[in-house]
Parts: sequence; C-alpha cells; structure tokens
Amino acid sequence: MSARPTAPSAPESTVVHLLRHGEVHNPDGVLYGRLPGYRLSARGRAMAERIATSLAGRDIVHLRVSPLERARETVAPLAAALGITPEIDDRVIESSSKFEGQRFAINDGALGRPLAWRHLRNPVRPSWGEPYGQIAARMLAGAAAARDSARGHEAVVVSHQLPIWTTRLRVEGKSVFLHDPRRRQCTLCSLTSLHYEGDRLVRLSYSEPAGDMIPARDKQSPFSSGGRHEEPVP
Repeated sequence: MSARPTAPSAPESTVVHLLRHGEVHNPDGVLYGRLPGYRLSARGRAMAERIATSLAGRDIVHLRVSPLERARETVAPLAAALGITPEIDDRVIESSSKFEGQRFAINDGALGRPLAWRHLRNPVRPSWGEPYGQIAARMLAGAAAARDSARGHEAVVVSHQLPIWTTRLRVEGKSVFLHDPRRRQCTLCSLTSLHYEGDRLVRLSYSEPAGDMIPARDKQSPFSSGGRHEEPVP
C-alpha cells in the first residue's frame, strides 16, 4: 500500500510591529528630523514605559531600532523587560529634510522666507528631502529583515512617523506621493502592525497603547490623527 501524501504545512505566522517613538522634548517647536540631541520628554519616557508594559507578554523575540536617540530611548524599557538587545538599523531612520532645525509654519518659520521656497518646487518627490518612494522601500526592507529574524513569532521595529506612514500607504496600495499630512494615522508610540504568513503580508492593523497619554492638542494636530484600524492588504 502506498503511503498517503503528506499535506503541506501552513506557513508560519509572523507579526512585525512598527512602533513610533514617544514624545520628544522640543520647546522651540522645530522640525528636528535627523538632528542629534533630541531626546524623549518626561511624557515620552512614560509612554515608552507604557509600551513595555503593554507588549511584555507578547511573543516578541526581536527588536530593531532607528539609530536616533528618541527611538533608542523608546525601545529601552521594552528591551529591558524582554532581555533582548535591539539591533540598530539605519534603514528605519527618520527621513531627511532641508528644513531640519527650523520652524515649519506659514507666518512663523521656513515657509515665510522666500529663500526656502526653492525647496518646495516639487511636493510630490518631495523636493525638500528624501523621496517618499525611497523611504518606503528602505522601511519595507527593514521590516522584512525583522520578519526573517522573528519567524513564527513577533518583532518590534522602532521608527518615526513619516517612514511608518509611507510604509503603510505602500502596503495598502495607496499613493505615497500625494498623501495629506493632516490625515496620517500614526500617533506617538502607536503600533502599525504587519501580519505575515510566511513571506506574504496578509493584513495590517493599527493601535495606540499610549493614546490616552497624548495631550488633546496633539491629538488634533496635523500629524497625530488617532483611532484604530485593521484591514487586509492587496
């Protein structure tokens, strides 16, 4: 009697959580980008502790982090709780910008100075910094590396708002070039979670473990729209 064929095993399920860093001490309200020295505020450190408490019971076996101070400070409590040394990855760093160190407003900042207008000639690229498509590509490469390091388990990648948001737009099949910054759903210490079956990305979910700690004025700001979200990806 011939042996029955063995049914193929189901692909391993892996989750990669893209974690935005906590609140930064920025009393001058500048666009700090990749500038050194911008660390978490007291509230930001409390947010990082909240994340450690929220995720400590999850099946997390790998941590990956942007080299910037605010990202490394955000992952520190979680790393301590899990006993995992984070891997620093330049692919998940903040995007670069010609406006770093400047206030970015119409009447009080770079937008009010004619010399800065040359950097605004092509908002689709954008002409003031790293191309959106390039940001999404490097972030997806970093996420794939985290997935490969956590096969069958979970990983956390600590990054920044624009890189995380462009990644979400790319995996949802939406344009990374024409998005409205006022509609970014990526609050401080939020989780944009990529769910894989094997190498295939099948679902994206979004949550805000520290959402109640964000000041009301920040929740209404152009760069901090809140809420929960979950949907399959194309």
